[in-house]
Amino acid sequence: MEGNVLIVGMGLIGGSLALCIKEEHRYASIIGYDVNHKELRLAKTLGVIDEMALTLEQGAEKADLIIISTPVTQTEKILKILHNTDLKPDVLITDTGSTKEQIMKASLPLISKGVTFIGGHPMAGSHKSGVSAAKEILFENAFYMLTPSERLQDDEIGTLKRWLCGTKAKFLVVPPKEHDELTGMISHFPHIIAASLVHQAKDSSGEHPYLRRLAAGGFRDITRIASSNPVMWKDITLQNSHVLLEILGKWKIEMEDVIQMIIKNDSEEIHSYFHEAKIFRDELPVLSKGAIPAFYDLYIDVPDYPGVISEVTAYLAEERISLTNIRILETREDLYGVLVISFQTIEDRERAVVCLKEKTAYELFID
Repeated sequence: MEGNVLIVGMGLIGGSLALCIKEEHRYASIIGYDVNHKELRLAKTLGVIDEMALTLEQGAEKADLIIISTPVTQTEKILKILHNTDLKPDVLITDTGSTKEQIMKASLPLISKGVTFIGGHPMAGSHKSGVSAAKEILFENAFYMLTPSERLQDDEIGTLKRWLCGTKAKFLVVPPKEHDELTGMISHFPHIIAASLVHQAKDSSGEHPYLRRLAAGGFRDITRIASSNPVMWKDITLQNSHVLLEILGKWKIEMEDVIQMIIKNDSEEIHSYFHEAKIFRDELPVLSKGAIPAFYDLYIDVPDYPGVISEVTAYLAEERISLTNIRILETREDLYGVLVISFQTIEDRERAVVCLKEKTAYELFID
């Protein structure tokens, strides 16, 4: 496809979308805009974009496709600016925000002018941020949710899918309300729970000085998402507050049930509670990318002798396998292995498994 694509927000998501579109649509021109001029210049230097827009209006007026990749509260403000901008009559506008119902309401003035707006949410991310972390493979096999308005035609949705086909994502078209309910349960709610677990640990750390060291194993892993951007999660919580309040209300009732279960010392009921959770969790897809970005971890049961870690990493380096993190577990209840190596992609992890099976006799485990 040909045309001018304006990407508003030169972060990880915006930069990665730019790379995907550049790779798939060689005759498209990618224009970038960001209030952070440093990131904007870096995007141009890295070749992520072809041109810098000095103002939002300047880039929007010449765009055939506008992708708003900013925090959700900023997206609403940008939609207001675009409403008062002289846009092309057939321009297509989308966003990448994590909540959709409020964004779709904010887009109504534009839609009433005849502008096509389709809400979007690529459900992928990384532990890194900024345009320097952008990569074409970020969205591969991830779900990409689209929330069009009710009156939108299928061919307009098809046009957006063609623009974004280079992401190699799995597109799902859902109503905005359903999107927010789904992501509220499997993404937004878990972030609140993770943060609350960390707060409880923090409150106890003064009384128990060894808590920080003991939390370095499974506790640190299950609360990983509490390290996410607090500004972004403040916005998401406020935008999806009605859904979260309903979910938290049900969670409160469930925790009361658990409390009563423990008070009654009901062995059978407690076993059933954990057993049912295990069955459902074990049936969840392993290879699919979900709402919470995955780390592809490999657990390695290595012996304790000097140089064993450099030995393992040297084998991986020989095969040019990139890793994102490496750590030794001191607390290993319910976890296999002493050494944990994290990879960016499942393909990198699979190559690492083959490599280490060929070169070592260590036991390898994948969760």
